[in-house]
Amino acid sequence: MTAMSIGMRRRPRRAAMSGRQLLAAQAAVVGSLVAALIVTELPSILREVRIYRMTGGLRANRRYP
Repeated sequence: MTAMSIGMRRRPRRAAMSGRQLLAAQAAVVGSLVAALIVTELPSILREVRIYRMTGGLRANRRYP
């Protein structure tokens, strides 16, 4: 390396994505993960709602202390 080449280094290239595009991509990934979690947990959620309705819901205060 010569003294001339040390001072004339290349600048690093800019990223291919802007910050806003990266944020949108991250939001899409998180949204798809949340949707997958809801879909996998939906049968158990429905079962819990069915049990809640069979026991009387909010009106069953006297029956189940």
